[in-house]
Amino acid sequence: MTTLLIRHATLLVTMDAQRREIPDGAVFIRDHVIEQVGPSDQLPAQADEVIDARGQVVIPGLVNTHHHMYQSLTRVVRPAQDCELFQWLRTLYPIWAGLTPEHAHVSTQTAMAELLLSGCTTSADHLYIYPNGVRLDDTLEAAREIGMRFHASRGSMSVGQSQGGLPPDRVVEREADILADTQRVIERWHDPARHAMQRVVVAPCSPFSVSRELMRDAALLARQHGVSLHTHLAENDNDIAYTRETFGCTPAEYAEQLGWVGPDVWHAHCVKLDEAGIALFARTGTGISHCPGSNMRLASGAAPIRAMRDAGVKVSLAVDGSASNDSGHMLDEARLALLLQRVSHGPLKGPTAMTAREVLEIATLGGAQVLNRDDIGALAPGMSADLVTFPLDTIGLAGAHHDPLAALFFCHVPRVQHSIVHGRVVVRDGVLATVDLPRLIERHNRLATALVEA
Repeated sequence: MTTLLIRHATLLVTMDAQRREIPDGAVFIRDHVIEQVGPSDQLPAQADEVIDARGQVVIPGLVNTHHHMYQSLTRVVRPAQDCELFQWLRTLYPIWAGLTPEHAHVSTQTAMAELLLSGCTTSADHLYIYPNGVRLDDTLEAAREIGMRFHASRGSMSVGQSQGGLPPDRVVEREADILADTQRVIERWHDPARHAMQRVVVAPCSPFSVSRELMRDAALLARQHGVSLHTHLAENDNDIAYTRETFGCTPAEYAEQLGWVGPDVWHAHCVKLDEAGIALFARTGTGISHCPGSNMRLASGAAPIRAMRDAGVKVSLAVDGSASNDSGHMLDEARLALLLQRVSHGPLKGPTAMTAREVLEIATLGGAQVLNRDDIGALAPGMSADLVTFPLDTIGLAGAHHDPLAALFFCHVPRVQHSIVHGRVVVRDGVLATVDLPRLIERHNRLATALVEA
């Protein structure tokens, strides 16, 4: 057994049941599990490895619950820069049709590197396009190499333009093939154990790209194997109109009809979720991924997070796809969430619409709840050893040491100092320790250029 000690943190933010914030705090880790948390003078002074966190804030690793990592290859593609969701997708589908297994592997590691350097230790990803031999396995293998805790969603599209769907016919799959491959990856990769590093999620893409039958059968398959369900829902006005015109109901009603509510389900976006939908999600324990950056970038609107939280809906945070944000900086996404709720509510509720500590809860414990995990999101004995440290001696935090925790969300913060995932130091002194980042970026840029030019 190996031990790791992080000590003398200027502030250790636990997010435990008491929400302790410990000055001169320390965390003692054995293998991949936290064993002790408290003031530095009350914990062991020795370990196999000791990290001095003076001048740093230590928080639980952030949890990103919705991403499309392959989209890091198509950031700011000019024709798609100023489109709403449906036109944006129509513009990019033909480019994504050129994806290969190498694209999937490299883009996954690039996206994960960005997340790890911005405070995220657990991420979900939603891969729903599988041309040219691409498999979900390509992303799972990439995650295992870089060292991120990963929930890989086996997405799918089955209704092409000829059947009234949005995607071109050449990028959709046969539904029988989708279900068979989904079962294969669950049996090959899914780990239901506590502290699992990799899990598989069943995730048909959206109401406008799959059939009702696939949504229903996917839910049955997921529950047969005890895995979670994920999809897009109620993202913008066109999304609402499509569901009403095609299925004769609201997105929330559509989800309920097909078995897509419950504590094992979470939906991305929900910008346009109505009051009845909010009440349904609260009543059934259904979660959502809030993607403020993407929702602003595509002019979809601001999700009613305050109303959702007040109603008891499980709310998590996500960066969404790298081509609709176009950033994968998790801490910055939390800052956007904080500020967007304030401006959305205007002077009536003002700053009380969202606080720094509430947005940290959404980005940690909220993510854990949505992913159905009780082992991440907080620093406490028995929890997975996932934590990050941020330096306080940067220009963006000068003058902000009155409340170091709030400074992370109100001020500009650089990349993490250290990132520890499953007890392993993945980022050390601001440098990614598991892959050669400059080489990865060069390879990624070369592939991105060739993909778009093709």
